[in-house]
Amino acid sequence: MSGGLILAQTKQVLIENVRLLDHKATKLTAPMNVLVSGSVIQKISPSAITVDKDAVRINGGGKTLMPGLIDVHVHMTFGTFTMAQLMGEDLTEEFLVRKIGESAQQMLLRGFTSVRDAGGPIFPLKAAIDAGKLVGPRIWPSGAVVSQTAGHGDFRAPNERSRRFFGKPSRAEQVGATFIADGRDDVLTAVRENLRFGASQIKLMAGGGTSSAYDPIDVTQYTLDEMKAAVEAASDWGTYVMVHAYTPKAVQRAVEAGVKCIEHGQMLDEETLKLLAEKDVWLSLQNLMDNNDNMDAQRKQKRIPVLEGQNKVWPLAKKLGVKLAWGTDFLFEPELNGEQNSYILRLQKWFSNAEILKMITQDNGALLQLSGLRNPYPGKLGVLEEQALADLLLVDGDPLKELALIANPEKNFLLIMKNGQIYKNTVKAKK
Repeated sequence: MSGGLILAQTKQVLIENVRLLDHKATKLTAPMNVLVSGSVIQKISPSAITVDKDAVRINGGGKTLMPGLIDVHVHMTFGTFTMAQLMGEDLTEEFLVRKIGESAQQMLLRGFTSVRDAGGPIFPLKAAIDAGKLVGPRIWPSGAVVSQTAGHGDFRAPNERSRRFFGKPSRAEQVGATFIADGRDDVLTAVRENLRFGASQIKLMAGGGTSSAYDPIDVTQYTLDEMKAAVEAASDWGTYVMVHAYTPKAVQRAVEAGVKCIEHGQMLDEETLKLLAEKDVWLSLQNLMDNNDNMDAQRKQKRIPVLEGQNKVWPLAKKLGVKLAWGTDFLFEPELNGEQNSYILRLQKWFSNAEILKMITQDNGALLQLSGLRNPYPGKLGVLEEQALADLLLVDGDPLKELALIANPEKNFLLIMKNGQIYKNTVKAKK
């Protein structure tokens, strides 16, 4: 089972003369000094702070200190490979951990200190990062997605028959990408199996998708009873269910079943968005790119209503007071990973810079707390407060005024810290 015992800095780290990103005031603070001890922010003060003689001292030079970035919808496995690679490679655990580990390190060096993995083989990678064997962000793992037969998570190749009728698990099930589960009993078993391996939340497919071959975008997946079974099993372990869904019918059924977070939802109407606000259900949205020439014709066609809908849903959800979170959801296009930061800028169509920075740090951090008793990294995230977890970025400039700074992390992120551990520092350290 994967745990959350990631390594912390053994020496104190004093970051001097920095201006803190203040979400409440929507401006930078006066110059402050920040003391990190172990994995947490121990003290924040405008005055000098006494430290141990062997503490690491970093002169922030009046630059901006902000929380680490958080992406609440990634697929560490499905985003690292193309579909052809996933179908053609020998997906041993060793191969997966090595290749995805390289991608995870690059993600951390882009400033993403925490991510929620929304489905796929993930537990060995998370365990390796937590043990310090690999470098990467904190990972909230969902494990294998849970899907009905012919659902969005039915990844079987055309020659693979139903496990229920023919007795052989599909290749995708064998590597931990999905559980094809029909009926209350199967759903309970799939959810509990993920929880057994350390899932911090459960990902259920509640409607059609654009990247899957067999389910139209408009279909509703799982009966109310099946969905309730997943919610009950997750709740018994102190955590929650998130669902993949686009349409009003699928989302309304999920809310009735007790689901706490909707992933996507670009095709939702005003009535359903009002329901989310009323029931305090999160909407974890993305701002997807337009179709490109590399996509197959079927996927392009299925994405049309999603792309059209996202320009309506973001501003309407904001207006209605829906709890909003942001993620990227890159799938089978590894070339997109380097654009993770720049996708944040696409939110400027609907939000101010201050609202965006709050969403990708404090708000996304609040969503991660829904894992409750199954939270692998207890502590405050996405805020600069004493006793909050020390996931920090030192930015060369003021992102409140110039959000584009965060789109070039190699140049503008001078310091990257996760759990009090320094992973990048281009500022001269004083001993």
